[in-house]
Amino acid sequence: MQGLRQVIKLLQAIVPVLYCGGLLYYFLRLGGSWKEATEMGLGPTLWGLAIVGGLFCFPLLLKLVWLFAGLRPRGAPVSEDAFDADAVIARHLAQRASEPPPQHPAPRPSFGKRHR
Repeated sequence: MQGLRQVIKLLQAIVPVLYCGGLLYYFLRLGGSWKEATEMGLGPTLWGLAIVGGLFCFPLLLKLVWLFAGLRPRGAPVSEDAFDADAVIARHLAQRASEPPPQHPAPRPSFGKRHR
């Protein structure tokens, strides 16, 4: 299940890069070359797509490094076996048994009229 989640996140990072790259390719083919597209008035569009597409490459590269190097992103769980509920309950029961019982019961909370 964890592997499928990583693949989905990788695909989510690939989609914007492919989208920007596809638009850049389309506008370059429309103009014929970078110079001709710039002369048509597509220069700022081409530069914007190139910059935004490049920025979208950083998360993609990070996810690829995490996937192939076996690193975990921040906030990811260590593993399902790392938490042992039985050990927590046993530790709580042992601590509770070692504490002395209370000498007198705590007063009941009341609201409104004061009881003496």
